[in-house]
Amino acid sequence: MLTEKEIIEIREHLESSQNPLFYFDNDTDGLCSFLLLRRFLGRGNGVVIKSYPSLDESFARKIKELNPDKVFILDKPEVSDEFLNYAEEKNIPVVWIDHHAPKNPKNAYYYNPRTRDPEIYIPTSYLCYQVVRKDEWIVLMGCLGDHYLPPHDFIKRFVKEYPDLFDKNDDIWKARYETDIGKLIRLVDFSLKDRTTSVINMLRAMTSSKGPYEILKREKQYESMWKRFEQINKKYRALIERALENKNEKYVFFKYSGDLSISRELSEELNYHFPDKVIAVLYVRDETVKISLRGGKGDLDLRKICADILKKIEGAGGGHMKAVGMMIKTKDIDKFKELLEKEIL
Repeated sequence: MLTEKEIIEIREHLESSQNPLFYFDNDTDGLCSFLLLRRFLGRGNGVVIKSYPSLDESFARKIKELNPDKVFILDKPEVSDEFLNYAEEKNIPVVWIDHHAPKNPKNAYYYNPRTRDPEIYIPTSYLCYQVVRKDEWIVLMGCLGDHYLPPHDFIKRFVKEYPDLFDKNDDIWKARYETDIGKLIRLVDFSLKDRTTSVINMLRAMTSSKGPYEILKREKQYESMWKRFEQINKKYRALIERALENKNEKYVFFKYSGDLSISRELSEELNYHFPDKVIAVLYVRDETVKISLRGGKGDLDLRKICADILKKIEGAGGGHMKAVGMMIKTKDIDKFKELLEKEIL
């Protein structure tokens, strides 16, 4: 968790900024982290970072365009030195809140509980909740989206306020795929995959939302989100059905292509169906492959497997013990599969 000193510092960074710019990762945890801080402060602009794994210098153009007085980076494991140097040259403070492998940036205010405990796992959205202490429905979406169940006292308060969205006896899997809070997670996740204009409209709707029930009732301001959800969900369900047929005794290896990059979402639902298997979902587009690895029994460490594989083939990647993202060249798919099998079989 964040310390009380860190909570006070982050809140002061927020409240002293008149025109903050929020960069956040392209998933539910990143989105919810942004929403928590933006709704708390009531001002600022948000930019979704779809590049992987780094927020690089190309995003400095948004600083030029929006002229912020402070930059907040949420749920990004890597930020390039060039980006941080540019912000420093413009005399714009950078506040970086994250929960991936800890970094030591010289020109950013950096907040990550793993600098104290490398093995702790707390999503960025819960760290942001420590700062704002409101919008618990958004917090739970972000946490469950990153496969984390908040502490008991939080769940107790949530169930009291939203008894029909989540039950105190629900586990993470059931909540993700069998409840209305899980439906909301998929809704915003799929909305992030829409055109830029639609994503901006989604951010506006979620920033001003009065709560989960008006979203679930499909009120007018959420029509485009639900339309996009239905479009993607049809393709998604078809891919899940195909992927369920690609299971081995110890792992699932599923490769697909097309115009829809949803390897992370596919790997997570497959992990729900096969909690003890290693899940490898590969999205192939041109010369590049995005890979999502999930699961595995016991103390199997996907981070280490990822690091070992990347010593032998060109690529990038990282993540958590049971959830890793990678990017490799298409020509190396067979080699990747061979190396993965050596590690897990």
